Amino acid sequence: MPNNSELTNHPEFVAHIRQMDGQRESVHDHLLAVQQYAEKLGAKIGAKHLAGLSGLLHDVGKNTIEFKTYIESAVANPHDPPRRGSVDHSTAGGKWLFERFHLNTDDQADKRTTEWIANCILSHHGGLKDYLDPEGNSPFLKRIETPLDKLPGYDNAIKEFLSSTMGEAELDAYFEKARGEMQHLIRRMKNCKPPSITASLTVKYLFSCLIDADRTKTRQFEEEEEDDPVFDSYAFFTVTYRSLLEKMDSFRQADDADHPINRLRNEMSKQCDDFAVRRPSGIYTLSIPTGGGKTLASFRYALRHAIETGKERIVYVLPYTTIIEQNVAELRKIVQNDDMILEYHSNVAEDFDVRKWLDPEQAPDEEDEDQSYDLERKKLRLARDTWDRPIIFTTMVQFLNTFYAKGSRNARRLHQLANAVVIFDEVQAVPSHCISLFNGAVNFLHGICGSTVVLCTATQPALQQVRRNVHLSSEPEMICNPNQVMKQFKRVELRDVTDQGAMTTEQLAAFVSERMADIDSLLIILNTKAAVRKLFDFLKAQEWMNEEAIKLYHLSTFMCPAHRKDSLDAIRNSLRGKERIICISTQLIEAGVDISFQGVIRSLAGLDSIAQAAGRCNRHGKDSLREVYIIQSAEESLRSLPEIKLGAEQTERLLGDFRRKPECFDNQLLSIKAMDLYFSYYYDKIKEKMDYPVSQEGFALYPLLDLNSSLCNRYKDKHNSAPPMYTRSSIATVERHFEAISNTGKSVIVPYNDDASEIILALNGELRPNELGDWLRKAQPYTVSLYDQELRKLDKGGNLNYLFQGRVMALNETAYSKEYGVDPAGNGEFQLAII
Repeated sequence: MPNNSELTNHPEFVAHIRQMDGQRESVHDHLLAVQQYAEKLGAKIGAKHLAGLSGLLHDVGKNTIEFKTYIESAVANPHDPPRRGSVDHSTAGGKWLFERFHLNTDDQADKRTTEWIANCILSHHGGLKDYLDPEGNSPFLKRIETPLDKLPGYDNAIKEFLSSTMGEAELDAYFEKARGEMQHLIRRMKNCKPPSITASLTVKYLFSCLIDADRTKTRQFEEEEEDDPVFDSYAFFTVTYRSLLEKMDSFRQADDADHPINRLRNEMSKQCDDFAVRRPSGIYTLSIPTGGGKTLASFRYALRHAIETGKERIVYVLPYTTIIEQNVAELRKIVQNDDMILEYHSNVAEDFDVRKWLDPEQAPDEEDEDQSYDLERKKLRLARDTWDRPIIFTTMVQFLNTFYAKGSRNARRLHQLANAVVIFDEVQAVPSHCISLFNGAVNFLHGICGSTVVLCTATQPALQQVRRNVHLSSEPEMICNPNQVMKQFKRVELRDVTDQGAMTTEQLAAFVSERMADIDSLLIILNTKAAVRKLFDFLKAQEWMNEEAIKLYHLSTFMCPAHRKDSLDAIRNSLRGKERIICISTQLIEAGVDISFQGVIRSLAGLDSIAQAAGRCNRHGKDSLREVYIIQSAEESLRSLPEIKLGAEQTERLLGDFRRKPECFDNQLLSIKAMDLYFSYYYDKIKEKMDYPVSQEGFALYPLLDLNSSLCNRYKDKHNSAPPMYTRSSIATVERHFEAISNTGKSVIVPYNDDASEIILALNGELRPNELGDWLRKAQPYTVSLYDQELRKLDKGGNLNYLFQGRVMALNETAYSKEYGVDPAGNGEFQLAII
């Protein structure tokens, strides 16, 4: 096996030409460099040679005069390069591997090895191909069977590889090592029920290794960089763990350390520490009540477990971008090294020209996206984040995208989830149509990747009881006697006033006035931004608000994360100053935001959401029991929010049960018994949705990655024979249809403050690839996700600017309000949202 010092210059065939100085990288050198890097990534799951094989052969097709002419012409004529994809260099390696090792054997390990690795090679400039597609064909086989007249120089490319890079005997021996790894993986997959989706995700993992190795080595050549030194995760986690214990000690020295709530928090944190040492890698649950110190307790577990088991990374997955900032800020005080924590949520750089996206008929074909030698596109691709930090904070959407969404930027980071501690905070927020796919990913992370998974929430959903269930470890709960803990943590009484009927804005304002007669701070959570703004505007105009010196705050996702953070800081300052305040918010405030009001009003929603809202009331138990009211709003239209609507309906059903037999729920609406029954009702209603049905196509996504029986039968009917492959998944079809949240919109950078304006200015200039990545990361706190109709309205009004060749959007100052955030009408002339 050659090492870096043995890489030699083979100038005849060129893989890359450096933009700044015209230096050439030979195909030989690039193949060996990518092989070595992919081996390192694959080794994490026992697939060193499987991943290395893909790197070794991925660019064999560049060993041709045709590609050399193509790349030289592209560099010489950057403003008029050759037609994108005019020279196919990615088919050759996969085609040759398949023909050499698949066609003349019946051995499962031989066939799976070639099927998996050939697909990775064929697809490294697009996306993985379907082994079977909904039409009963095999796009994978079609690509393998590309006729030689479409691959000029194919035979010479293979000969060049065998003569200059690796001979036949050495290649056969290398393949035999990959085959041995496949045999071991097959045995492991059989223990992962069901094994078929595990196989599909393992293909994705190997693809991730190739994509990251290829992109990384290309960037290093372009930037004249060497490999980073090996990071010592053990040393870093050990130092951070000691820092955390020092912080925990400071809590025990505080004046209120003996408060019952704080004693419980400390005890649960210690239980997490003990669990980390006592139990091996697995899939566990952490059921800490809202306000129970879940963030630090889970971090304590993760650090100790990483130290004990040699994990390389800690990954936090949260449901909303709105709560990442707070948790990151809390942990940065412990880590004390900003570079060690990466936040990954808003993708502000799109994969195509946004102006074309605004006219969908002109959108480019993503399949060929990376075939271009467009230098601007190349810079963008090289800048994408790779999750190469020891602590990652990301969203549930980005986690699911990593496994199931299209685009190499998603697949590239998958391997970083191996040998990690992955903590899902507020796991009840998994979108209902993604439950089966989520559970499959969780089982894969532990079963194949050796990671430990923690399902963390105050309202634990029964994911182990659904059809495609999570395979929890035995005795999975970290906290001893969670029922008793729940009773000890009781700080509020839940009041159901939904039987009074749906309240108009005027009626709700009157109800708010009544509540404020007895308390000084009130949080109101409604289900829609429109209802929030309408109540805010109405209360702002009420004389009694001024007479009683009540400050009014507004929160919604039209405000960028930095804006929301500043508003939350202002709210906390008002609360600390014992000022009278009312905050009206969408549900963004109810999960993971450390804030406490004397009273809460929650519009009818799922019981888990109501429990989270209740966690913002009397959070630290400093008062006697406070009241949380469940109301119905007449101002909300939930037609476009089906999950909230369904959750509200099942809560309404549970409320009826509670009125009739409260003793069945220990006389507590927020008891574990009540939550279990709620999820039983809810999951029963969505059981047909959990596999991600695509109604217009007549299939669901989960089965396409599992046995895929229906498409196997369709193939047999069409071709009069069974598919000639062990692997039969429809990976590309799943990627084409998958959206964790439908119509999530596109990210826009907003000019919230001077820092944001500086970022916008920088992105409008000339940047090197490494500089681009830095600026995009800096832009994350200043991004807002907007839907199609909002973007079109802003664009029509001239309120959108297009940066970096149209691939990054920024908002004009006139369209961003200090009060409401984004104002699609372009009238951003309001004052700070406090009166």
